[in-house]
Amino acid sequence: MATVSNFALRVPPSMMQELKERAEKDETSVNQLIVMAIAEKLAALRTREYFALRQARAVPGDFERLLAKAGGASVREGDEIPEGWLERTGADGADAAR
Repeated sequence: MATVSNFALRVPPSMMQELKERAEKDETSVNQLIVMAIAEKLAALRTREYFALRQARAVPGDFERLLAKAGGASVREGDEIPEGWLERTGADGADAAR
């Protein structure tokens, strides 16, 4: 069995009230709700880190070369690159908004 750690958490009264209401609505405890929220946040951070590492390994132009090998398939309606997307992401595909 895994060891469990205790941590004193100070929660503003309004947030605590909402936590209690949500936990009751979800038929769980406040503790379990907080643990699930932490798990979700950690998973999101791991996912972000994973994709950042993948992006760092990307070789500019590889995607275009792969598409060129696929042949002359036409773009279907709805598959267009959104207007302004290339400008927002930069020439190499890196997200310029960060």
